Formats: sequence, structure tokens, C-alpha cells
Amino acid sequence: MKSFWRKLVEKFSPAGGERVDWEALLLEADLGLKLTGRLIRLLEEEGLARKPREGEERIRRELRRVLSAEAPPSVPAGERPEVILLVGVNGGGKTTTAAKLAHRYGQEGKRVVLAAADTFRAAAVEQLEAWARRTGALFVAGSPGADPASVAYRAHAEAEEKKAHLLIVDTAGRLATKNNLMLEAGKIRRTLAKRDPAAPHHVWLVVDATVGTNALSQAAEFHRAVGLSGLVVTKLDSSAKGGMIAAVKEELGIPTVFVGTGERPEDLAPFDPDRYVEAFFGG
Repeated sequence: MKSFWRKLVEKFSPAGGERVDWEALLLEADLGLKLTGRLIRLLEEEGLARKPREGEERIRRELRRVLSAEAPPSVPAGERPEVILLVGVNGGGKTTTAAKLAHRYGQEGKRVVLAAADTFRAAAVEQLEAWARRTGALFVAGSPGADPASVAYRAHAEAEEKKAHLLIVDTAGRLATKNNLMLEAGKIRRTLAKRDPAAPHHVWLVVDATVGTNALSQAAEFHRAVGLSGLVVTKLDSSAKGGMIAAVKEELGIPTVFVGTGERPEDLAPFDPDRYVEAFFGG
């Protein structure tokens, strides 16, 4: 099966393939306006704009540089729990990601607490509780309609009491344009900081790779509201082009830390820039 990139090269190259409409190609690949503009200028400055093969190789190298490898987040065995706050829109995969993280760090011998701070959707609480049992994580939830920040606060207290290494807080899906819900996410963050000034140590936006460039606008809004430190990209095994990973890093400086590649607990992997670039271009 051809990669998106190969299909786009054919689409935006005249017969013979001697020239490429780089702007149309890069934008269609979800690389965003800023990165697309910079890549085109780079090709023009280096005399590669009319050399498709050399131009593509230069873009590969630049994407690797933009997505320079960062060590997968570790969970130190400190006196207080490390806290991961997961945010995102409805349907992005937050609850499943929380479960996968619990499984991953549980396999490393870490004691994990899962906090259901989505108090408005009963199914989310039930789903996370089921995952907690399956992964061996401790579970904290509030009553329906409870203040999500109070659930996070109590979960942190329990994580400390049980000497857990990691607290993962799953929050309700919220549209980035809904100001009241974004303020609520900020309140959760501030409440956790009352328990531990360093918490949350990680604020990760969980985003579905299939939404394309919309992921960039989501990241920008959530970053303004809660200060993102990373991206978890789900459904990267589907028909997603995935260019938004590079666009978010270029425009906001937010790295992708994990990618979800399936529905099983183990289908979560640290982001590998080299593997990503090879998959993006189709080998």
C-alpha cells in the first residue's frame, strides 16, 4: 500500500515527475503553514525546488531535525507521586491512553493511581475503573457531577498515602472553544499544585491523528489554557497522514511523547522520530 506521501507526490507532480507543487503537497500532508513555508524557502535557497528526489531527501532530514529525539518520560521513585494530567477533546482517546500508560508503567514495577476526573460521563468512570482492575492500578473517582478538581486533589492525597509512584488524571473531553470548560482544566492544574507545587509534572494533550491540521488548533488552545508539555497521538495506525506531529512541534514547540497504534494495553510506544519520518514518507 502506498503511503500518503507517495499518493500526494503523484497528485501534485506533473507527468514525468520533474517538478512538484511543494506548497500544495506539504499543506495537504498536514505540515501546517509555518513549517510548509519554511521548507519551501529551504528548498529554494538550496536550489532543490525543481529536484523532486533531492528535495524530498532534504525535507526528510529537516523533519528529523525538527523532531529531534527526546528520552521517553521516566517516573522517578521519589517521595511524592509524579503526576500526568491528560486533556483533550471528546473522542480523542484520553481514557484509553490513561489505561495504556498505567499498563506501561505498571509493567516497569511502578505503583499507579488512575483518577477519573471526568465526573460528567458515567461511562468514562466505569471504563477507567475497569481498566484499573485490568492493569492493577489503584482507582479514585468522585460522585456524579462532583468538582473534577476535588477528585484530582483527593486522588493525589491517596496516591501519597499509598506511596504510589505515578498519578494519572483523566479529565472530561472539552472543546477548545468552550471557555468555561478550559477554565475548569486550569482549575484542576492549580488544585494539584496546592498538593505539590511541582504538579502536574506533565500535561499531555491526547489527540486523534485522523483530525489532521485541526490538531494544531486544538494544541494551541489547550496550550494557552493549561500549558502543555507534550502530545500523545492516537490512531496513528489508521489512515492518518500524521504531518500534524511536525506542525505542532514547529509552531508550538510541543513534542510528541507517545503514539497509540492499537486498542490493546500494550499498543502505546514512545515517539520515535526516525521511525515516524520513514513511515511518513513510506520507507
